[in-house]
Amino acid sequence: YQRRVHGAWLLGLIALWFFVSIPLVYFGAAVGYKRPALQQPKPVSIIPRCIPEPKWNMQPQLVVLCTGAVPFGAVFIELYFILSTLWLNKFYYVFGFLGIVFVILVVTCCEISIVLVYFQLCYEDYRWWWRSFFYSGSSGLYLFMYSIYYFTSSLNMHSPASIVLYFGYMGLLSYIMFVVTGAVGFAASLFFVRYIYANLKVD
Repeated sequence: YQRRVHGAWLLGLIALWFFVSIPLVYFGAAVGYKRPALQQPKPVSIIPRCIPEPKWNMQPQLVVLCTGAVPFGAVFIELYFILSTLWLNKFYYVFGFLGIVFVILVVTCCEISIVLVYFQLCYEDYRWWWRSFFYSGSSGLYLFMYSIYYFTSSLNMHSPASIVLYFGYMGLLSYIMFVVTGAVGFAASLFFVRYIYANLKVD
């Protein structure tokens, strides 16, 4: 028994690429170029300020590693059922609860990034852009570490091809989670910083 891809399916995929994906790319580019550039809420000095040495508990590497556990902790129970669906052929049917968990994940990423950016600005460190991305995005690292634990505790794979396939897919999923949660944290931090600086009164 062999599974073959029918020509109609292949033509449908090609049609989706040429008649949906490519036009949307050009449409998004046209809309983006017509929009005005993002303006700063207050004038910014061109001379960079001296940044004080951070305390030990505000070291960027330490903070990034610790904060990823918070968004991951909001979803790790649900991850067990999702991984069991992917790798153990079990059925997953609680999609309403999954939607609630996703909303909790987004809210948690927003909160953790905003709080840490606020602390960073209080310590007179204005380099918040990439750090706001990594604050919440480091949850992808915890997802990959959890996939290692799940592999050793719940799976029985011995073939090298299966192991490479598993860790390849889990690495890809971890990277996707890193990008999505990091983007959410950065967007929330950008909105927060622009809001607080727009309400400052400069003499």
